[in-house]
Amino acid sequence: MVSSSHEAMHRIFHHDSEMLGRTFHALGLSLPTPDTVSVISGDVTEIRPMERRIDTLLRCETAEGEAYLVLVESQRGVDEDKRYTWTYYLAYLADKYRLPVLLLVICHDRRVATWAAQPFKHGAGAWAALTLRAVVVGPHNVPAILDEEAARDYVPLAVLSALTHAKDADIGAILKTLASALKAMDDPEEAYDLAELTGIGLGDTPADEIWRQMMALDTSFYRSSFSRQLRAEGHAEGRAEGAAEGRAASLRRVLDIRGIAITEEQGGRLSGCTDLDQLDAWLDRALTATSASEVFDVG
Repeated sequence: MVSSSHEAMHRIFHHDSEMLGRTFHALGLSLPTPDTVSVISGDVTEIRPMERRIDTLLRCETAEGEAYLVLVESQRGVDEDKRYTWTYYLAYLADKYRLPVLLLVICHDRRVATWAAQPFKHGAGAWAALTLRAVVVGPHNVPAILDEEAARDYVPLAVLSALTHAKDADIGAILKTLASALKAMDDPEEAYDLAELTGIGLGDTPADEIWRQMMALDTSFYRSSFSRQLRAEGHAEGRAEGAAEGRAASLRRVLDIRGIAITEEQGGRLSGCTDLDQLDAWLDRALTATSASEVFDVG
């Protein structure tokens, strides 16, 4: 099953037309710098009972009129079958669009990145009829952006740095630098979107908890973003277990992250509440409160 974290790892390249070019430059790759980038369908299903879908497929055009495709894939683990799948994707796209195709693999694990970077030769005996080589983006070559000025220069690249270094020991400092850069952005909505994309992309890692605590505590910037994210989680859970239960679960999560303990009586009120407006009000207060009474006992 495709995870939200998996989606975020490649969707950062949807952000704007500069993302690919800046990534190529940051990695020192001598690849054509795209002047325009557009997202196209990643459906490569043939007329047979097997669906195949690319994570992200981009069409790039340079200022000189060159066109090529970039197939962006998120890879979270070593999977030998994926090499055959990627070979199929590249051959299919080259045949369909009659354009050069580049495979770009995003990893946040050094072991996986090392595996993905190895050429895959397909043939018989010593004869390689096809050789698959991916451009791999991961903690081994994406710089850990710790300088705030560098992060502010192009925030999406700072997001990519955080995602690919999610398992590094200095991820706390990387996230702190990213948070500062997001706060300095002129467009609050874009900043909120990038902040949420970061949280989703970090997945089930200790870095995710660090980021959530930053969002919960820095209410001068993250209040709106974090509240929206938690309400979305509440809606998602609500479809399966009831909207009120989903909101209550989100509220408990905030309280746990912020280290705020609740009494048995307050827990009973929370569990028994079915008023969504009341639950939302408690959730908003939980982002800034220093005690449970400030959440539940405000008139």
